[in-house]
Amino acid sequence: MSFRRILLLIILAASLGSTSAQVKLTQDTIDSPFIGFNFGTVFASSKFSTEGGMSTLYPSPYLAFGLEAGYKFKSNWLLSADGTLIIGHDLNDKYDRLTAVYSHDSSPFVIGTNGTDANMTCYNRALHFRVGGGRIFTLSSKNPNSGIMLRMMGGFLQQKTIFMLNDVKAPQIQDDYARLYDHKRRGATLTESIGYWFMSNNYNFFNFYIAFEVTQCWSHSVRDYVLDPVIGLHGPDNTNYFDLLYTIKINWMFPLKGKTAYDYYFF
Repeated sequence: MSFRRILLLIILAASLGSTSAQVKLTQDTIDSPFIGFNFGTVFASSKFSTEGGMSTLYPSPYLAFGLEAGYKFKSNWLLSADGTLIIGHDLNDKYDRLTAVYSHDSSPFVIGTNGTDANMTCYNRALHFRVGGGRIFTLSSKNPNSGIMLRMMGGFLQQKTIFMLNDVKAPQIQDDYARLYDHKRRGATLTESIGYWFMSNNYNFFNFYIAFEVTQCWSHSVRDYVLDPVIGLHGPDNTNYFDLLYTIKINWMFPLKGKTAYDYYFF
């Protein structure tokens, strides 16, 4: 065999070896900041919460809407912060709790300044801010950026009753007088979360997580004087309240970095 043929065979073998080395690909994890928009349903426990807590004041479920910003590390650890608006229902036993502002007849109503019904409605509103971290546990090597998500977050929650009237004014439930009845409270929270995190290999806009969260909330009243005949309050509210909240939520995420990369293994 001539030297030229031997040289051609060596070049061809090297070329085939190089080609086969590029065929074996393994998806890589990425690090990336992200922002997200979430929607959820919140249930307040009546069994474990303190009497006079959220479950006593407002029937659940509540709706929750929030924004989140965070960072996913290449190691699949997560850091994030979020803010959530919680929208609740009308007060339980509203007429008994607000007996001082309603007329005392067969069809009680809030009398406006013009003598007509002020059509008052009242709802729970809460703001919840949290920071924390967690980790993603990969289920498939084909997408190591997705998997079971475990997180723990600490935060701060503030809630109160919002009174809404029509165009008729009712001074007995507005401004400083509303502070007597709005049950404004604030306190610290601790949240444990388990869910599924999905980050697409191909489409940056198809990224989400679904989670079940358990939140413990320790709160106290911030009002100097509270009127609530149902729980026997006619003065300062010195109770330390505990609420246990369960949340089912979905978050639509937008990673602020390009698509995932591939690791090349040569053999």
